[in-house]
Amino acid sequence: MPEQGRTGDFLRYLKEHPIPRWMFFSLLIGIVSGLGAAAFFFSLEWLKYFVLDYLAGASLEPPAGERLVHGMPHGELTTWVLFLAPAVGGLISGLLVYTWAPEAEGHGTDAMIDAFHNKQGEIRTRVPFIKSAASVITLATGGSAGREGPIAQIGAGFGSWLGRVFNLDTKQRRLLLLAGCAGGLGAIFRAPLGGAITSIEVLYTEDFETDAIVPCVMSSVVAYSLFTFIFGHQPIFATPALAFTDPRELLIYAVLGLACVPVGWLYSRSLYGLRDRFFRRLPIKPHFLPAIGGLLVGCIGLITPKVLSGGYGTIQLALLGKLSVGLMAIMVLTKIFATSFTIGSGGSGGVFGPSLFIGAMLGGVVGQLGNHYFPEVMRDPGAFALVGMAGFFAGVAKAPIGALLMVSEMTQGYGLVVPLMFVSFISVLLSGRWGIYEKQVKNKFASPAHLSDLTINVLENMQVRDVYKPDKPVTLLPMDMRLKEMKRLMTRTRESFFPVVDEEIRLKGILSFPDLRAILFEDSLSDLIVVGDLAEKPVAVGLNETLYEALIKFIRSGYGQIPILEDDQPGHLVGVLSLEELMEAYHQEMIRLQQG
Repeated sequence: MPEQGRTGDFLRYLKEHPIPRWMFFSLLIGIVSGLGAAAFFFSLEWLKYFVLDYLAGASLEPPAGERLVHGMPHGELTTWVLFLAPAVGGLISGLLVYTWAPEAEGHGTDAMIDAFHNKQGEIRTRVPFIKSAASVITLATGGSAGREGPIAQIGAGFGSWLGRVFNLDTKQRRLLLLAGCAGGLGAIFRAPLGGAITSIEVLYTEDFETDAIVPCVMSSVVAYSLFTFIFGHQPIFATPALAFTDPRELLIYAVLGLACVPVGWLYSRSLYGLRDRFFRRLPIKPHFLPAIGGLLVGCIGLITPKVLSGGYGTIQLALLGKLSVGLMAIMVLTKIFATSFTIGSGGSGGVFGPSLFIGAMLGGVVGQLGNHYFPEVMRDPGAFALVGMAGFFAGVAKAPIGALLMVSEMTQGYGLVVPLMFVSFISVLLSGRWGIYEKQVKNKFASPAHLSDLTINVLENMQVRDVYKPDKPVTLLPMDMRLKEMKRLMTRTRESFFPVVDEEIRLKGILSFPDLRAILFEDSLSDLIVVGDLAEKPVAVGLNETLYEALIKFIRSGYGQIPILEDDQPGHLVGVLSLEELMEAYHQEMIRLQQG
């Protein structure tokens, strides 16, 4: 009993004090997200080594900061293993996902976005486990996908579970969902600030979830610290000291920004076009579709094996300028289709990693061509591969700030902040309405998560005097009016609520027609009862009150009309506000806001 008492006191303390509450929850989510990311990374690297390096004999070098397994490939390249591995992985992944958690198909970031906007921050407890296992299998067997989807769902799923356990309201549960996502991203990509900003930016195409910034940053920092304590603080990619020093380079960076737009359009369209127009039309159970996608990925792997799995080692080579223009150009296209086959068929993984890969290859092509034709301007083509990573993802994900920060932290490329901003915003501005996250909405106005907040905010910014109509006729009832006179009056009006006033037009009460039905036809009482005896306690609003305050009074009283009083003359009646007028004012204000 004493322990239960202390626990209850602690929970009450958290509910009453928001700062300790968010510190506690952010710390807890950060710890779980960091440990989840570490377990995911460890499992993925060892299983990938066993399948792709040991069994298939493929030499897929990891980036400099992720050399967890130091073994060598086993023997010669075994092409049939390399060809079949993605199909086997897709089959196992499909059976796992579609049997126990169908919502875990595809890339998990969209599922997290959907849970925030449309599902009140709810993610089923089993989803992160199924998503993680399926994603490890998909990536380790050569499926072309990223790690951010499952990692986002691990953290977001724990945040959602925590909200349910502590019986938090919907808004707080949504914030914990984002804090979990931020923790996972900050840990697995060793980018604490980028992970936090991306998690609040990726929800919208033109907005941020600013309420979540504090728990997201705290969770991300904790998760990152725990992850790097286990695996080291080295950034994922090793890059030489790169800096922007020649303003003439901006012209070539502008070409890179422009190149990101059509390639991003192709990526987005193939990702969902193949899913909707090919895979979902095949007459087989969805459990087996990822195996079909895996066979197609295996075919691509025979041509360009470096596009298999995450491809971070290939990005490392592009950053160091060790890939040819022709190979990088080919891998831009093969990575797009390998990812579309993997994710479009229902395979489990993310789309952030492939976006980085495509952007790096595209940037490498532009950088090396620029260096060939303008060597006096461009001295380091690898800088363009780095900038291309952020610019491409910014355009397809509509997350320029998060992309800039993530890539800067993953590469330590802070000397390229100017071209990173330049290319990212060119890409975003010209990317139109398409993107890789279907569940994104334009801004908070378009999100069901903020519908109640939006209603309150709009009504709080309007006053009763804004909708008050001084020339509107009002039917007033004197306190001494008898019941029979009131019955004659009611035959000539359609109103149902009547202010009751004294000789000086001061409000004394409200008379509601529905409340009179019991005595209205009692003729014996017609001369005995006066209106003042029947009137209820007055409910009124002042001209300077907000429409939100008026709405609360409508809801609590149940009246369809409420008297309006002059603020500087207590009790003096100046008019009547109807519920229909309030809602019409709200509707017109919403139209005005949506039109800009």
